Amino acid sequence: MALVVICGQPCSGKSTAAKCLAEALNESECKQTVRIIDETSFHLDRNQSYANMPSEKNLRGVLRSEVDRSVSKDNIIIVDSLNSIKGYRYELWCLARAAGIRYCVLYCDVGESQCRKWNEERREKGKAAYNDMIFEDLVRRFEKPDRRNRWDSPLFELWAYNDGVERSSIAIVDVVLYLTKKADSKSRDVKILQPTIATQNTRFSEANSLYEMDRATQEVINAIVEAQSQSIGGPLASISIGQGLPNIDISRLVGLPELRRLRRTFIKLTGQTSLSGRPPPSDSNSAKRMFVDYLNRELGTIA
Repeated sequence: MALVVICGQPCSGKSTAAKCLAEALNESECKQTVRIIDETSFHLDRNQSYANMPSEKNLRGVLRSEVDRSVSKDNIIIVDSLNSIKGYRYELWCLARAAGIRYCVLYCDVGESQCRKWNEERREKGKAAYNDMIFEDLVRRFEKPDRRNRWDSPLFELWAYNDGVERSSIAIVDVVLYLTKKADSKSRDVKILQPTIATQNTRFSEANSLYEMDRATQEVINAIVEAQSQSIGGPLASISIGQGLPNIDISRLVGLPELRRLRRTFIKLTGQTSLSGRPPPSDSNSAKRMFVDYLNRELGTIA
């Protein structure tokens, strides 16, 4: 039914706001299931997750994938994270549009000095806190939401330091009203995103790519196992998997467990690459070619 993106500086009260919002929704007339998606759901340490760009990119990929799997017209998803990069908020907005649901941003607007103070207080109490270097880096790179951007609209601002964070906070009440208000021809202030042909085709393309990747890599594994069984311990020649495709060159017997491990790693790496770069191959031959190249590199030979 809806996707709520909570954003703000580190230690600006986002998790408290997410909890209060979830409780307020559950106490309202809302019949949908309310779920919070955050770093702690995946047992991710905040300092390790933001220690460097690859780790941070991986964190965003994990959260985005979980949101993509979870959004539907039967629930309300609250994304409790920094969500500090406008390009990432745009990606989340695209997921909401593809699902055809409501979308809004709840911004915890707290000054840097107060966030810094709250972070120090958490550290003194032995609670999870950012180390100073990571905190300052996150503060510096934070991109404030702008209601003029469609992916930051509608925007609800929560003044956590001045007004506190309660279920009765004005911003949280406004979000609840927005999410639960009946959408009809008279309610112009409630916007339900409509999927476009492009977003629908993208989702179909991604699902088709995963299917082709899974099927093609399994066919390559089957070809290797069959060729090794026919060699009966003798020297292995190049294994052909089809016309126009590279041969698999291995100089030793490779057990099925190792082949399965290599296949899982390849699929995982391909999926991570597609989060920020080109999509995975959508046809069987392209998937086989990529997998064979990967196997030849990992097994120490080049076709």
